[in-house]
Amino acid sequence: MSEADTSPDKTTVNIRITETFLADVDETWEGLGYNSRSEFVRDILRDAVKHPEFNRADLKAMLAGEVDIQKGRTHASDEVKVEYGLDDDE
Repeated sequence: MSEADTSPDKTTVNIRITETFLADVDETWEGLGYNSRSEFVRDILRDAVKHPEFNRADLKAMLAGEVDIQKGRTHASDEVKVEYGLDDDE
């Protein structure tokens, strides 16, 4: 069942953004496989409301970690345990 089937009382919201930013938004939602700009914006807003503790800094840290992984800048768990003084019992 789609969201449209479960939420018939939708309201239109208007926002002002630059044409350049709108082009970035459109490229993003299309690249991620969304069916529409509205569907993409609803998901983004829903995530922001449901998970306010997740912020831009968290996203940047995750992306930096992904870059490290892709570039082979990783460490074995044993190396990390030694570096931070951890052992298997903790």
